[in-house]
Amino acid sequence: MKSLLPKSLAAPFARYAHGVAFDTHGRRLILTSGQLGMEKDGTIPEDVEAQADICFANVEAILADDGATKADVARINAYVTDRAHMQGYMAARDKWLAGVDHLPASTLVIVSGFTKPEFKVEVEVTAVVGQTRRFFRTFSRNVRS
Repeated sequence: MKSLLPKSLAAPFARYAHGVAFDTHGRRLILTSGQLGMEKDGTIPEDVEAQADICFANVEAILADDGATKADVARINAYVTDRAHMQGYMAARDKWLAGVDHLPASTLVIVSGFTKPEFKVEVEVTAVVGQTRRFFRTFSRNVRS
């Protein structure tokens, strides 16, 4: 397993990696930690769409740290602190996915808050490099076992 810690991102808040990558069933699986809308210098924009843009830029940097791109993303999990933030988050997500040939699965959950009250959105992704339908059938069977 390889820890992913791109130097272009702020260091994680505690002892964890921004992502991990490992091989399974002949494919490369990348899991990102939840990314918050904070610039490397600690700046947190007020606007939820701006925060989500940062989240997706961070995710892209983590993927690139292992040679993957947003085209390899199979699933997006996102969290917002209010229903009013859904539109801004979805605008950022749709902008980030523009030009991607296949669309990933996506879940959006409303939560009560994050580590700092300024944070309004968090995004994590799962990416599969070299994905095939056969891989997903095998992976699903193994998860259920």
